[in-house]
Amino acid sequence: MRLFQANFAYPDGTLLAYLWGMDSGYYAASTALVTSTQQMDTIANNLANASTIGYRAERAVFSSVLADASNAPGSSLNQAINNYGVVSSTILDLSQGALQKTGNDLDVAIQGPGYFVVQTAKGPMYTRAGSFQVSDKGQLVTSTGDAVMGEGGTITMLPGHVSISADGTISINGAVTGKLHIVEFKPGTKLESAGNTYYTAPADTTEDSTSSDVRQGFLESSNVNPILGLVDLISTERSAEMMQRALSMFNAEIDKTASQDLPKVG
Repeated sequence: MRLFQANFAYPDGTLLAYLWGMDSGYYAASTALVTSTQQMDTIANNLANASTIGYRAERAVFSSVLADASNAPGSSLNQAINNYGVVSSTILDLSQGALQKTGNDLDVAIQGPGYFVVQTAKGPMYTRAGSFQVSDKGQLVTSTGDAVMGEGGTITMLPGHVSISADGTISINGAVTGKLHIVEFKPGTKLESAGNTYYTAPADTTEDSTSSDVRQGFLESSNVNPILGLVDLISTERSAEMMQRALSMFNAEIDKTASQDLPKVG
């Protein structure tokens, strides 16, 4: 990103400074429009997953980008004009979602910060979506068919009544068949969304769960608040509309300057 500098000016330099400030405002408005659009995409994705089991909302992370205004007239003003806020990334909202009672013996929710470990074609991943099933091979799997991992590997499910205790121990007809592998993450670990309510984390950031309990017959709903999300979406849309109007005004002023003032420069 750079500032536009005219190669001509009135003797007092007023036209040069005017064009510089106007172009800086154009860049600022353009950046704000892009930022608003990116934020709307994030909010819309959250709202679309408001009813997705185990979904973690994404939040936009803003950072400041200062354009190089070292050669601009009025450096203090130009640095203020060219200090743009941009969406640099998104982070996951790891707050607990509400637990919904289903009564299904293979529906499992986690109360606390833990995650289920699942084995996928791309390696181990983590999820809060505990709507489990039994595969044709008799293994405990997720709704997408990936193996749910126990502390000793995959979990084999025999016919019979299933009971899952608070620590994740699975018993069938009173006999223990396995224990869900539930992990927590070290402080500061950044989880990344991998789709299908799956998440990934850097290597060596997991540890055995110590503060999470399993609730059989429950599922955790998305932690998206639809009402707040809708309010944020409307506010961001209004901001984008304002920037669009500002850009139209800048375009009109630039066209006016080019057609009326520049021909007068001697």
